[in-house]
Amino acid sequence: MRRLENQTFLLLLVAVTLAFAWILAPFYGAILWAVVVAVIFAPMNRRLQQRMGGRPNLAAATTVLIVIAIVILPLALITASLLQEASALYAKVQSGEFNLARYSQRVFDALPAWATGLLDRFNLTDLGKVRDSLTAGLVKGGQAAAPQALSIGLNTFDFIIGGGIMLYLLFFLLRDGKALAERIKQVLPLRAGQKTALFARFADVVRATVKGSVLVAMAQGALGGLAFWFLGIHPALLWAVLMAFVSLVPAIGAGLVWVPVAIYLLATGSVWQGVSLILYGVMVIGLVDNLLRPFLIGKDTKLPDYIVLISTLGGIQVFGLNGFVIGPLIAAMFMVTWEIFSASRQASPESEA
Repeated sequence: MRRLENQTFLLLLVAVTLAFAWILAPFYGAILWAVVVAVIFAPMNRRLQQRMGGRPNLAAATTVLIVIAIVILPLALITASLLQEASALYAKVQSGEFNLARYSQRVFDALPAWATGLLDRFNLTDLGKVRDSLTAGLVKGGQAAAPQALSIGLNTFDFIIGGGIMLYLLFFLLRDGKALAERIKQVLPLRAGQKTALFARFADVVRATVKGSVLVAMAQGALGGLAFWFLGIHPALLWAVLMAFVSLVPAIGAGLVWVPVAIYLLATGSVWQGVSLILYGVMVIGLVDNLLRPFLIGKDTKLPDYIVLISTLGGIQVFGLNGFVIGPLIAAMFMVTWEIFSASRQASPESEA
């Protein structure tokens, strides 16, 4: 009878947990970023609490205000400016002011003989069709992006609600995060060493992903956008955001954006601009990853590059933009759980002996 009661209660526990997760699913993005930001700013919150005489409410509220000032407001301003530039670019494409066929013709005309021969070998001598395909692709991409921008504008209220929920949860996670983590540890049916390893890896991966990927990508995007603005390549902010986004994906980087632009400048006769962009991209943008990432991550965990690449791309495919955090986090949890399992299997024969 006792076994039946235990099984019934376990079934009830699973059902209630799934139902609770179901009702929270619409706000999973806000919850995710509340946890991520809380993990990142937890050390700052602890230092503030010590300086404020151990007042957790005041320290958490101050940390939330700092997050709003250095994260939320700049992102809101950048997003607003980005939408304006994207809308202006789409209008230029629609009106014909931005003519990709004309730009591609200038590049093709400047190609050397060996490049023309290479195009001929691959049956790409009909440059008119190539230009038409590129133009159609850009127009199609703009038509696909325009409704998304409009959707963002129409769903501003939903974004405000999500941001409010994120900040509200952030306050309580900063104030009660340590106690909440201890309660979760207590209810998890795992050994003490396993719990410690899982929670430590979770915090390390969040810090490594955000500090080592997001901040580096933002730095590369900002430096690239500054170079584009100085060289008169517009819209510079749109290019900067695009470089920051592709920098999030390992093994790709901002070179996917600035290298073709540099080639275009060289092919169209803007030699000093093209050479300057290449030197700047290699010596400044390219070195940011090698110089800034180790400084930001420090001793935090570092997954193998191929694991980061696959998990990031898969996470973005499944979860959208939130996937660049969720993907590596799932990969890290996968690896640490198998490491714990392997260590337990190796320790079992020794214990039995």
